[in-house]
Amino acid sequence: MTMGRVNPSFRLEEQGIEGLGNVYYNLIEPALIEEALKREEGHLGQGGTMLVSTGKHTGRSPKDKFVVRTPDVEDTIWWENNPPMDPAKFDALYQDMLAHMKGKDYFVQDLFGGADPANRLDVRVVTELAWHSLFIRTMLRRPERDELDDFHAEFTIINCPTFKATPDKHGCRSETVIALNFEKKLILIGGTEYAGENKKSVFTLLNYILPGRGIMAMHCSANHAPNNPVDTAIFFGLSGTGKTTLSADENRVLIGDDEHGWSDRGTFNFEGGCYAKTINLSAEAEPEIYATCSMFGTVVENMVYDEETKELDFEDNSITDNMRCAYPLHYISNASNTALGGHPKNIIMLTCDAFGVLPPIARLTPAQAMYHFLSGFTSKTPGTEVGVVEPIPTFSTCFGAPFMPRRPEEYGKLLQAKIAKHGATCWLVNTGWTGGAFGTGSRMPIKATRTLLTAALDGSLSDVEFRKDPNFGFEVPVRVDGVAEVLLDPRRTWNDKDAFDAQAEKLVKMFAENFEQYLEYIDDDVKAAAIG
Repeated sequence: MTMGRVNPSFRLEEQGIEGLGNVYYNLIEPALIEEALKREEGHLGQGGTMLVSTGKHTGRSPKDKFVVRTPDVEDTIWWENNPPMDPAKFDALYQDMLAHMKGKDYFVQDLFGGADPANRLDVRVVTELAWHSLFIRTMLRRPERDELDDFHAEFTIINCPTFKATPDKHGCRSETVIALNFEKKLILIGGTEYAGENKKSVFTLLNYILPGRGIMAMHCSANHAPNNPVDTAIFFGLSGTGKTTLSADENRVLIGDDEHGWSDRGTFNFEGGCYAKTINLSAEAEPEIYATCSMFGTVVENMVYDEETKELDFEDNSITDNMRCAYPLHYISNASNTALGGHPKNIIMLTCDAFGVLPPIARLTPAQAMYHFLSGFTSKTPGTEVGVVEPIPTFSTCFGAPFMPRRPEEYGKLLQAKIAKHGATCWLVNTGWTGGAFGTGSRMPIKATRTLLTAALDGSLSDVEFRKDPNFGFEVPVRVDGVAEVLLDPRRTWNDKDAFDAQAEKLVKMFAENFEQYLEYIDDDVKAAAIG
């Protein structure tokens, strides 16, 4: 039975997906919440939020993600980072998933990936869970109702959490699987209820498709100055480094918090929503994000709450550190109506340094920017991936290796060309540890980070005195109004200076060893920055 608004010429049957139970097409938020509650998928929270649990998977499963090895992508996929799946194994997976779906109800959302009409991706998401349909409707760009009449998806995602893959038969690692088939324009997700797999699958698609058109795909947040989209800033960074928090500046216009493209026309958000971490969220520090946790339709994942009042506990991480809320972009009062910006004037690379060595902010030359972009040094924060329970120093190239289907040099060269063409000041910002490594030091004060970013974006930071960092060669401000001077020199924050020197030497060596893989692909000036 078909329910909801649908383009009659583009039903699931037209895609060879037959024999299902009720199929709900493009239901909007109230109906999706009703269906989710009727199916006991979660509970209604304060203000009409949807309170859900994702079961044993409370983060992404990057080791269970595969790309089908077909001739059309053989020479363009970064196979060392994207484990291949045999086409025959994928076909078996697809047929078994379709058989599993027979007779069951499913929810369909037809959505856009990308705010720029000239460069967006039309994607259909088929979900077993009503709340997954609500989630992806929140996170992607929602077509106007009349746009659905001639909507034809370029890619289809099928998410079936109750389906368990068989590794030997399906060519995967476990019962959990995320399989991307670019030839068949199909993504299959099974064995996990973690909703973030849906949105990151679309991001991976765009990360493959757009660079082929000369468009930079970026794991970053973005904002611009009020009434001045030309003054755009982008914030690269892995989950937990502060992309959402730092881009949601009340004095600037929010373009988006996680995924963007940079075309010849400027910056554009891939999404229509935000997916914010809620651990230790407070009304005082982040009032607008905090407020979304009691607004209608917000999906609240894996949070502890009072069974009677449904009051959320933002400090209880007994389920996961990766507790989150997904809300539409327009719930933030200073969000852009268009989700479009200009060419970035400032590029911020956010790192969470668990070694406590990097300064809170540093100015980078274009060559140094390429070095740090390709390095992608940060720390995986607890809960964002399966098995991560404490900060783990890591190099995630382009600040988003799990979502990069192409080799990192492609993204690096695109970014390098755009910086050269349009001009941008590049900064490295450490939101990790100071005064010692993780376990000894403390997290960088958010107030200091905000003060330094404000100075960088309004141009005043360029006027202060800088020193050359002895370990990495970038420029570090000596004094900035409103920031403790000692904080700007990491070595001074450590009680044991010899321990700092040893830690710094260790980190520099880690950078050098990691970067050896790129030396044959990069220009001499970037190579010089790598060598120091």
